Amino acid sequence: MQRLLPIALREFLLNRIWEPLTEISLFFKQLTSSSLTDEELRNLDEQIPVILCNLEKIFPPSFFDSMEHLPVHLAYEVRIAGPVHYRWMYPPESIKS
Repeated sequence: MQRLLPIALREFLLNRIWEPLTEISLFFKQLTSSSLTDEELRNLDEQIPVILCNLEKIFPPSFFDSMEHLPVHLAYEVRIAGPVHYRWMYPPESIKS
């Protein structure tokens, strides 16, 4: 989804709407990559508040609840606990089913 969303929506949305959606997609793409440097994580940590503010300009306030606040902490969590793909529940869930 993080790779398809920017491509799929580019022709249908205005630039002021498409850019923040693309930025959030790229944020998650970079965050879930298998190799990250500390400098990249600090850069992501600085970018995410700006991205969320740009999204708040587009979507109504009722769209934002506590879940939209969580990406602010994800880059810090990756710095402390390591890459995301080691901690996701998708592999154990797929083994169970």
